[in-house]
Amino acid sequence: MSTSHGYYIPHKATWPVLVTIGLLCMLAGFASYLTGSPGGINFMFLGLAIFIGMSAAWFALQSVESETGMYNTQVGISYRMGMMWFIFSEVMFFAVFFGTLWYTRNLSVPWLGGEGTGAATKELLWPSYEATWPTNGPKHLVDGKPDGGEFEAMGAWGLPFINTLLLLSSGVTVTWAHHGLLAKNRDQLIKGLIATVLLGLLFVVCQATEYHEAYTEMGLTLGTGIYGSTFFMLTGFHGFHVCVGAIMLSVGLFRSWKGHFTPENHFFFEGAAWYWHFVDVVWLGLFIFVYIM
Repeated sequence: MSTSHGYYIPHKATWPVLVTIGLLCMLAGFASYLTGSPGGINFMFLGLAIFIGMSAAWFALQSVESETGMYNTQVGISYRMGMMWFIFSEVMFFAVFFGTLWYTRNLSVPWLGGEGTGAATKELLWPSYEATWPTNGPKHLVDGKPDGGEFEAMGAWGLPFINTLLLLSSGVTVTWAHHGLLAKNRDQLIKGLIATVLLGLLFVVCQATEYHEAYTEMGLTLGTGIYGSTFFMLTGFHGFHVCVGAIMLSVGLFRSWKGHFTPENHFFFEGAAWYWHFVDVVWLGLFIFVYIM
């Protein structure tokens, strides 16, 4: 138990290790699936199930510790600082992918096309290459130009724009829920969380629909050169973060139904809300940087 002068020392951390194992299995299964290995997709879903189950158990343990008064103000400050650093690490995670796309589109492709100091390189590597964006790689080029029937760039004003509206709306609803919590209006808190989770799930459904159209109708896949790989890498990782955020908010919703959280003690909700706003901001950057530019 915490006191005004003491510091709560948590017990041996088991759940984070198991969550990490689930993530490892999921990513290893996904990598196996991409390389065509048998059983890769099953291993991926096994890892996903482990990740979700162990995360739920970890959240349950944290809720018991929080509601029984084990944490003091010092622990709350540590939690908030830890969440801030975690979100900062996620910002850097996406910054690398945005940087990859920017470097490829603005420096690498023009340089290979002969711009600047790349003229000699073009003559040495591929004299007939013409710099075009989006490019789907040398596999689908004819005389240095994209082979038109197999590849189409993803437009911005269909499902991507709808998803932008969905996430922006979810940012409003989670903020509304937070205001309800601070005002001790539990009905507003619960309704705001329900709306946020539903909007997040609808976002995932729309993104899955977009992926299906990309593969079946537009010829845009992970194998269509640097544009296809960066597109699915950025949007796919963001979609995964939306799923994680929706899980966190769903746990917060369940705890709200159970009567948890007060204006003075609601770090879990606050941390989940921060994470959700981070997901919103990243999508805005992604929508502009990937779909519009």
